[in-house]
Amino acid sequence: MKYLFSLCLLFVLSFAQAQNVASPSGKIALSFKLEANGQPSYAVNYKNKAVVLESALGIKLKEKPALDANFEILTSKASTFKESWKPVLGEQSSILNNYNELIISLLNKETKVKMNIIFRVFDEGVAFRYDFPKQAELNYFIISDEVTQFNLTENNKVFWIPGDFDSNEYEYNETKFSDIDNSKINMNNGIGVKSIPGKYMVQTPLMMKAPSGLYLNIFEAAVVNYPVMHLNADVTNYKLKAELVPNAIGDKAYLQTPCVSPWRTIMISDDARDIVSSKMILNLNEPSKLEDTSWIKPMKYVGIWWEMHVGKSTWDYAGSQNATNFADAPKASGKHGATTENTKRYIDFAAKNGFDGVLVEGWNVGWEDWNGNWKEEVFDFTTPYPDFDIAALSAYAKEKNVKMIMHHETSGSVSNYERHLDRAFDLMKNYEYSAVKSGYVGKIIPRGEFHDGQSMVNHFNFVVKRAADYKIMINSHESSRPTGFGRTYPNYIAAEAARGNEFNAWSVGNPPMHETILPFTRQLGGPMDYTPGIFEIKMSYYDKNKTEQVHTTLAKQLALYVTMYSPLQMAADLLENYEKYPDAFQFIKDVETDWDESKYLEAEPGDYVTVARKTKGKETWFLGAITDENARKSETKLDFLTKGKKYKAIIYEDAKNADWQNNPIAYKIKTIMVTSKSKIKLNLAPGGGTAISFEPIQ
Repeated sequence: MKYLFSLCLLFVLSFAQAQNVASPSGKIALSFKLEANGQPSYAVNYKNKAVVLESALGIKLKEKPALDANFEILTSKASTFKESWKPVLGEQSSILNNYNELIISLLNKETKVKMNIIFRVFDEGVAFRYDFPKQAELNYFIISDEVTQFNLTENNKVFWIPGDFDSNEYEYNETKFSDIDNSKINMNNGIGVKSIPGKYMVQTPLMMKAPSGLYLNIFEAAVVNYPVMHLNADVTNYKLKAELVPNAIGDKAYLQTPCVSPWRTIMISDDARDIVSSKMILNLNEPSKLEDTSWIKPMKYVGIWWEMHVGKSTWDYAGSQNATNFADAPKASGKHGATTENTKRYIDFAAKNGFDGVLVEGWNVGWEDWNGNWKEEVFDFTTPYPDFDIAALSAYAKEKNVKMIMHHETSGSVSNYERHLDRAFDLMKNYEYSAVKSGYVGKIIPRGEFHDGQSMVNHFNFVVKRAADYKIMINSHESSRPTGFGRTYPNYIAAEAARGNEFNAWSVGNPPMHETILPFTRQLGGPMDYTPGIFEIKMSYYDKNKTEQVHTTLAKQLALYVTMYSPLQMAADLLENYEKYPDAFQFIKDVETDWDESKYLEAEPGDYVTVARKTKGKETWFLGAITDENARKSETKLDFLTKGKKYKAIIYEDAKNADWQNNPIAYKIKTIMVTSKSKIKLNLAPGGGTAISFEPIQ
């Protein structure tokens, strides 16, 4: 149901007159005004306390006068909007979209160019965007800079990663705002391509906690035909300025009216649970453009992937023969993972254990030729290696009622991928592959472009839209981070776009607090394919000389299936490792991936997250609780359960002597009977977690 109320003031307003709009509850208030020189500015209060001080707005254009001053207000239009909508897949079956809107129509007195600034104020925060109407005075134009500022009031605690134009795969730094400094971070972090333009550049979403206890998050929504926004920090004055990622010749965005910028967003609350549960980013995106979404399904999958990371097998076929391309070395090395025989083993495992799909990486020719030389044509996405019988495996998977997941590693050569895209999707449809995992490891081709630039944003969105034509779901890796585009194209089922579990296998890894921050940052824009479920924690299991390890307990790996929302969840470890721990593996088999309701019970960025989720269309619930490097105890009420029903609770928890460093695999499982009046004590080891399934008793 949708409600809309508007009021329009059709007269020129003096620059001195502030325009105000508050959230539906009245807790958050935004004021807009023009400065004496006609520069737009805004400020934000929370419960009558300043949160964002007066901050400049505006756009600078290439070879045209800037749109950052000399404005007068033509009209001011206020309205209220309220609706509920149903996502195809999600953390909850229905989402409330309720905000008050203020549209300020501006006229530049010098150039006569019109620009609107649209403000929306939700109970979770504020959003604003620039709107350029169709007009004779402005048609094609190039953005050279965005003036947008966020002037903060305090030296907040900040959870930040460097503003790298090519990678978001960093571990988070937890510092004061005044201590943001890219020159002090460890760059020996396993990231292959780095493009950090400044000492104080940070990425969004930027999660903060003020000394007063207020939580803030600065992000963006609906990034379409526009570069990603990073933030340049003035660490002395607690100010942030929008920095747009440039293209190969330094321009930021090429636009034509009518057009809009992405939404710039500020979430605000004195309760961290409001931030982590917010659907504001999704609400700022357009509704689904797909009429038929019946083919978009949640999936749990296994795959030929982790075995390459731990050194058991390889992506390439020819291996150590050091071939420059496949044709030069057609003989198999004996280490290739994506063989017909091995893939059948994964299909059998998936069928036996109730998994929906199997991912196979390294199935196609070209991996021998991927040698980091910034080469344009490495993969054709259609030619399998001789030991991978794509037709026979497709038939075998269909017989077992298992879906195959394709892998497209582009090697960063986007131009090559786009040339082959339709043929690659045709191949997928011919062999009934329902989803594709795409990868963008390496520097981008066309050369000089960045992963976060306008052309790459357009590419990522184009692939999703083109895949929808073929009824294919997309799971992108090494892409720009999602900003809610999955609402508009629900076949964008998941993405990586952050530092995933794989880094634990061969780098300094992810610190125990990492997974407690991601729900407050990366996951605000869409589901993350984090690839949890690693049971053999220490890599010395595979090679006694290795010191790397997953920085969690086994019980926390189970809890991640609940705390890290995604409708696409991988059981990432080797099949034989699950067979060694069948009682713990049972939780992965049982846990759902699509939800009617989600309740964030406890949350503190960098410290802990506890969430309970109700299975879509069923009475079963699942709970996940995780902590950072510190052990944690808490008591959780089960009042989210249906009143009057009894439930069997199976609790997967850390053993008393568990520790992510010293004893990570120590866990215990117990079963108790509970109701909505019950409480459960959670005992989390350092780097640990608890996972619980609740099954109603008939």
